[in-house]
Amino acid sequence: MASDLRLSVLDQTPVSEGSTAAQALRNSIDLARLADQLGFHRYWVAEHHGGGLVAGPSPEVLIGPIASATSRLRVGSGGVMLPHYSPLKVAENFGVLAGLYPGRIDLGIGRAAGTDPMTTHALQRDRSHPMPDDFPEQLAELLGYFERSFPADHPLARLAESLPGNPEVPETWLLGSSEQSALWAGELGLRYAFADFINPRGVPNAETYRNSFVAGERLQAPRIAVAVRAIVAGTEEEAERLSTSWRMAFDLLRRGRLIPVPPPDKAARYFELHDYESEGPGGKPRRLTGTAAQVRAEIEEIAAAYGADEVIVVTITHDHQARRRSYELLAEEFGLESSVPARTGNLSVGAPG
Repeated sequence: MASDLRLSVLDQTPVSEGSTAAQALRNSIDLARLADQLGFHRYWVAEHHGGGLVAGPSPEVLIGPIASATSRLRVGSGGVMLPHYSPLKVAENFGVLAGLYPGRIDLGIGRAAGTDPMTTHALQRDRSHPMPDDFPEQLAELLGYFERSFPADHPLARLAESLPGNPEVPETWLLGSSEQSALWAGELGLRYAFADFINPRGVPNAETYRNSFVAGERLQAPRIAVAVRAIVAGTEEEAERLSTSWRMAFDLLRRGRLIPVPPPDKAARYFELHDYESEGPGGKPRRLTGTAAQVRAEIEEIAAAYGADEVIVVTITHDHQARRRSYELLAEEFGLESSVPARTGNLSVGAPG
């Protein structure tokens, strides 16, 4: 039976053991084409630095090829880690994308570093002192460019008027996994995407967002999406087997080791020797694994708890074909409207691995 719940994809561009980062990028293009055909609503690519586990440090670079290779999907960042960048440069990048793909580009904005302290330091142009903690000011400036809301005598007003892609602008979301991000999103009247796969105890933060929401020109009512990690297979046992790959990779990540996504057999041996998994900042990660019907029930329960009308699903497996199949089974279970859209570009990315 079809669902009123929107389903979207968050792609962290995982690198599989025995493969390459270049192949991981090509797999992202391949998965986006599939998601477009299956009827998913949007396709977001993450920003992570330092390599090893994931191969996507530059959403603004990957969004264009994905939008070119698809036709129905909204395409965007999940998200751009704003503290690393000049707000003007982010506005220019996404202005270009919005101008090229009108009505299809999203800008999800995050505050986290997306990497370890050493890599964060290496990303900075000025390494003589730590980055200032000025995210609210950065965000206000970024929104000012898109909304052309600077006072007429403001020195940045002319830059907003001449932003690349005008009059097209991206749809803006604030991403987060904490109460602070919920407060900011609510007070600014922004769309809010909550990372339940990072913090599975986030339902109170969704309530904070709704209670603090200020309606305005940006948005008339609260809009929340929740991002979950899920793996779907033909049987519950197979889904559990596949899930060991990302569980091992993220367990080692929390212990300070970055590795490519291992094959399930290797991961199973790892868990024979390690009978507990280290917890992330939000506690033990939520595991949505099973058949399509089982995972649908869990997704709908989570969406209802958050009051979300959209769920963004991130799936990591060692085998790219298993990841494709997981999304296929989920789309079929939710009754998404499938089609084979015409290509809107001539990008060639090679065969998926």
